[in-house]
Amino acid sequence: MRSERYHSLRYPAWGLFMTALALWWWRRRPFRVAVEGESMAPTLLPGDFLIAVRSGPVRRRALVVVEHPARGGLEMVKRVTAMPGELVEGVVLGPDEYWMVGDDPDASTDSRTLGAVPREAIRGIVRARYWPPSRVAAFG
Repeated sequence: MRSERYHSLRYPAWGLFMTALALWWWRRRPFRVAVEGESMAPTLLPGDFLIAVRSGPVRRRALVVVEHPARGGLEMVKRVTAMPGELVEGVVLGPDEYWMVGDDPDASTDSRTLGAVPREAIRGIVRARYWPPSRVAAFG
């Protein structure tokens, strides 16, 4: 009597690795961001291309992609400067609110004019700049 052997049993570690990779990719779903304005200069300049991920912890000083509260569909890159529960400009941030500003305050529309940003408006966390090659950088 001849026993059959299934191919899926030959490489169980490979299958587990591919499943884990697919789950990580689905959860994080990296996406590309093109910088168009001057609000984050000198950190980010027009023409920079970034990689952001859709999930992960939001930390102080992180660069995040946030949807403009008054103009749905418009996304901006800003820096998180205050976390939930902190006092900023006489206001205590709520449990899911963040304060975000641009690195160039004169050219930035940010929390100073729009107010605190709710967590659900954060579309992603910037992880790296990949273009132009002379400015490649990783962001924590």
